[in-house]
Amino acid sequence: MWIKKAKALRRSRLLLVLVGLGLVGLLGLIWFLPIQGKIIILTDQNPGALGVWPQVKLDPPLSKPGEKVIFSLTDTIKRENVKLYLDDKEAELVNTAKDETSQRWTWQWRLVTPTRPNYTAFFYYSCQNGCIEGGRFELGTRTATSSTSFLPLKPTKLGVVFADEARDWHGKSGWTVDLLYVRHPEDSDFGLDIVAGRVKQAQRQGLRMLVRLAYDRGQTLPPAGDEQALTDFLEYCAHLARDERFSDVYGFIIGSGFNRKSENSLAPDHLVTPEWYARLFNGYGLPSTRTDNVLQTFRLINDRARVLVGPVTPWLADQSGTIKDPTDVPWLHYMNTLVAHVDESARFKQAGGFALAAPDGFAVMAAGRPEAPEIATQPDQEPANDIFQTQWGRAQAGFRVYRDWIRDINRYSSTRNLPVYITSVNTFTFDTQIDPEQNYPPGWLTTALNEVNFIPQVQALCWFVDYPYDKWAGFSLRLQPGFLKQAALEFDRLLQQ
Repeated sequence: MWIKKAKALRRSRLLLVLVGLGLVGLLGLIWFLPIQGKIIILTDQNPGALGVWPQVKLDPPLSKPGEKVIFSLTDTIKRENVKLYLDDKEAELVNTAKDETSQRWTWQWRLVTPTRPNYTAFFYYSCQNGCIEGGRFELGTRTATSSTSFLPLKPTKLGVVFADEARDWHGKSGWTVDLLYVRHPEDSDFGLDIVAGRVKQAQRQGLRMLVRLAYDRGQTLPPAGDEQALTDFLEYCAHLARDERFSDVYGFIIGSGFNRKSENSLAPDHLVTPEWYARLFNGYGLPSTRTDNVLQTFRLINDRARVLVGPVTPWLADQSGTIKDPTDVPWLHYMNTLVAHVDESARFKQAGGFALAAPDGFAVMAAGRPEAPEIATQPDQEPANDIFQTQWGRAQAGFRVYRDWIRDINRYSSTRNLPVYITSVNTFTFDTQIDPEQNYPPGWLTTALNEVNFIPQVQALCWFVDYPYDKWAGFSLRLQPGFLKQAALEFDRLLQQ
């Protein structure tokens, strides 16, 4: 006997399909969530009699963990570009067929039964334009510990870039930062489908995910003045705003390190200036009626999406800005000019009737400098101290650069007191080029977390990186090279506090 529990979920139907314990053993009933809705009992002989679609079936119905099964989904409507995820892993579509007599469509995927006692299958369609969720199916067995598996998690500001799937978060709801390359949607590490799986992985672990959008490798945003590249970027943003696989993303970060020449490598003669960034972000310099910018592209499709200004890289003179910061250093001139233009555009559009024209927050970088002479005897206390260098005057030269970013953000009316997310923190600076595996002092991360825990405007402190992929081994908490073994142990201890 099939047992279903149905509930509306935004535009799509959320069908929690629970398979009876008496029929399928390990793929049996999971019925401990307090979800409102109607319970409909359907017989195997006529499962569609009451008109509840889609219908699902597992073959074989009795399976062991790790065994391959066929998941069949039947609907009365033809769906194009379908996908099925088993928790955070995309399943292999093996067959699509239409029954001419009943005019029903059936799709079949090959799955491997997880070792977990309960899991979820997510069905999506129309993925060529941004996947729409068509059904969600909870499968598994009731266990003695099931009632404790949904205990609330304790929020923490601590997080990582590229969270290791195997990391134990010790009952904490932390942060993870991920990356999408716009010009490489099929990228094996940072393409749409693979990152969509990591979004679900983060959701299953109770993490809050921030996703950074990059135009291309070595080119964080469309080159200045390239309207075709900007159009392509905005089309990708529209796709992402429609894609319900990303509906649980906490916020989208637009670009990173755009003041660096190395992040403008595809068009070094067309650098992403503060003016160009503000133009693509929320329409700076254009008539208020123009909506061809990132913020309004997201807002017009999904006004619940948080859109964040990306981080500027400190301690570089690659670019400056026309609206001067009192510290008189290039990176803060750039930041101050960028925020001023974003604020001006937001106020201009608001005066024209567009009420959601300001960003939802700012992502920033904050690197430590444990070799600074001011803290030579206590390098672990660097985050709690003002660090200065002669050539940079009163600009912060260490972790407390986050305070310089906040000062510029709070200078303008539409951005004042907006949330700040430190989405890249470690002990590497671009001017010294020393990897954390070589210079991390035990206790440094503890001091940094204590520092920002008393700053309400700072929402997250994310170590760069956890899982290293192919280029960040010297930064990786997962690999733990050199002094990072101590950092990894410290990170784990902090989660247990």
